[in-house]
Amino acid sequence: MKQLFTRTAKLADYLVAVVLALVPLHAFLTVWGSSLVGHYTVLRLWDDVVLLVLVGIACFWLAKDTALRSWFAASLLVRLIVAYAGLLFLLGLVSLAKGDVTAKALAYGLLVNLRFLAWFLVTVLVAQRSSWLSHNWAKILLVPAVLVVGFAVLQYTLLPHNFLAHFGYNATTTIAPIETINHNKHYIRVQSTLRGANPLGAYLVVVLSAIGVLCMAGRRRIVCGVFGAAALFALYASGSRSAWIGAVLGLGLAVWLLLNNRRGRLIYGVTSLAILALAASGFLLLRGNVAVQNALLHTQNHSNVRISSNDAHASAFTSNAKDLLSQPLGDGPGTAGPASEYNTGHPVRIAENYYVQIAQEAGWLGLALFLSIITLVGLELYQRADEFRLALVLVTSFVGLAVVNFLSHAWVDDTLAFLWWGLAGIALGSVPVKRQGK
Repeated sequence: MKQLFTRTAKLADYLVAVVLALVPLHAFLTVWGSSLVGHYTVLRLWDDVVLLVLVGIACFWLAKDTALRSWFAASLLVRLIVAYAGLLFLLGLVSLAKGDVTAKALAYGLLVNLRFLAWFLVTVLVAQRSSWLSHNWAKILLVPAVLVVGFAVLQYTLLPHNFLAHFGYNATTTIAPIETINHNKHYIRVQSTLRGANPLGAYLVVVLSAIGVLCMAGRRRIVCGVFGAAALFALYASGSRSAWIGAVLGLGLAVWLLLNNRRGRLIYGVTSLAILALAASGFLLLRGNVAVQNALLHTQNHSNVRISSNDAHASAFTSNAKDLLSQPLGDGPGTAGPASEYNTGHPVRIAENYYVQIAQEAGWLGLALFLSIITLVGLELYQRADEFRLALVLVTSFVGLAVVNFLSHAWVDDTLAFLWWGLAGIALGSVPVKRQGK
């Protein structure tokens, strides 16, 4: 039995590492693979298949290890996640019985809303059984990031705009090879190897937090500086304004937490306010400039686009936020968000806000449970930030990503769902417990 525990722990380590390393390349690999062998939808589920295998391994551990099972069952976080999942399943069955959701939309809605939480719990258990992931998280995160950032820079500077079309990218069947600001081909938004410009920006919030923490901790500052500059350029090239805000908040919080004296924090606060004032003044002075209008406002004077992206975001939020008052119990998974595109015979409801989406699907109770889960995760990461750099990276990027999810459905994206929540599981699970079978 001891040998079986050891082998399954090693296998789980490798499976988690493979997923974390490959999800930043997930979109590129699946689109390219489908152009060679077909079956695009099936290929997109490879990470979910790995998750299913790991769930089986985790269930075996819990069945055989009394101490691990007791620790797991006693966790408030685990209980909240189980309650949230139970509520989503219940509401989904009710909605399906009433004919408000199709089986396909329900299945996809449950998948995207629960898989990152299931992945989080699995990686917590994997980290409990082995310290390998906690010792190698920086390499697993940053080595693939070099490829993503490098390709983003090339995509913006040297490569032709339709370069990804050679790998099967197509706006109709898979993913558009390039994005633009308000359909203006002179203002492109790069996506690198991710599903789009906004997912790239959200991913870079995590990468930049890691670079910032490692740099300020004195780890290879020259390398971090060069790589950080390239990552910032890639973030700019993504054109994701929510990610810009998220990155500033994340890096700003990292600096604040690492400054452990009152004088340093006072100087930092005053400097930050001065920079903010200069940035605001610069924007007011240059607000009539076409480049500034497109980069910051995503629109311009005399634009040929009748409805700007800002108007579309505001309209989507306003129309969907009304559901929070009219339907406080929620309509069930698959009736809102990206999954609602599969809800044939019913309107597609995209709020451009993940929290509104959860309230539409799971009601006020579901939103309260979800907010409790992410708040508790954030607090536990903060408590460990002093002793574990990964926890500091995650708590700072969490603040930025919380803002990003106000303006998009970021937790639905494969890369962020598996990467951030997997790393969070590693950070919170790396606490030894007395175990049987080892």
